[in-house]
Amino acid sequence: MSASPKVGVLLINLGTPDSPEPGAIRAYLREFLSDARVVEIPWFIWRPILRGIILPTRPRRSAHAYRQIWTEEGSPLAAISARQAKALDGAFGPDVAVELAMRYGSPSIRGRIDALRARGCTRILLAPLYPQYCAATTATALDAAFAHLAKLRWQPAIRTLPPYHDDPVYIGALAESVRAQLAGLSFEPDALLASFHGVPERTIKLGDPYFSQCQETARLLGGALGRPLLVCFQSRFGRAKWLEPATDAELARLPSHGIKRVAVFAPGFAADCLETLEELAIRGRARFLAAGGSDFAYLSCLNDSVPSMAMLRALIGRELEGWVAAP
Repeated sequence: MSASPKVGVLLINLGTPDSPEPGAIRAYLREFLSDARVVEIPWFIWRPILRGIILPTRPRRSAHAYRQIWTEEGSPLAAISARQAKALDGAFGPDVAVELAMRYGSPSIRGRIDALRARGCTRILLAPLYPQYCAATTATALDAAFAHLAKLRWQPAIRTLPPYHDDPVYIGALAESVRAQLAGLSFEPDALLASFHGVPERTIKLGDPYFSQCQETARLLGGALGRPLLVCFQSRFGRAKWLEPATDAELARLPSHGIKRVAVFAPGFAADCLETLEELAIRGRARFLAAGGSDFAYLSCLNDSVPSMAMLRALIGRELEGWVAAP
């Protein structure tokens, strides 16, 4: 190992296929949907469904959606996350290295931990970029990191970034971003929809704090913006009962209740991705307008904006205290 730097920060996001083609999507879905934290169904029941129905059919349908959002830089999630990591590398001084990993796909958590160790890091902060804690996101990212650490003879010291759903710097960054984007619209929304990724209702009954943390984020953000938010949940999958109200159902319902102009944003996503750019900005718009809405706007995620990077520097800097001298 090299002599410096000594401290590492590993940003972790969900992941993305390597290309918008069915083969790459199939490989991504196989890894993603084989995670017992994501699909909490006994494997002997789930495996025939996954291998016999989902993997042979879903990748071709998903390919169309991915192609609509793919850019010259590749996947928006990968490109934006890479820019976040690049902007933070060096932000905490010359002795702190920052790397990016994806829970599914590449770059892998295992590979990036090894990269940080090769850069001389004997202390590592694991930073899952999920404001609201969920076993299917935060926990599985940390599971993968600790599973690799369990195989190492010489383990680095480890810290983890806690969920930050109610942190003032996160709420402030969201409020600044939403205000700026609302100011650029040609219409005044009748309602603001905060769309969070959905999870099966059963997971909340089992003790996952995700639902309450989403509600708290929306309450605090609504207070900062001076107006209430409509909270809804997107990306339902399978036949289980999921958190409600569902975003797609709300967009179809609102025009009949006199709400003709809406702005939708996704405060639980650190970077724009398929679920925001295709599911909300494309399909959500079409659903709302078809139901009689007149104006629709999708407000982008924090991404690598100025308020976003200031927020990440503050959150990560706080967790590095004691390891890194304050600037």
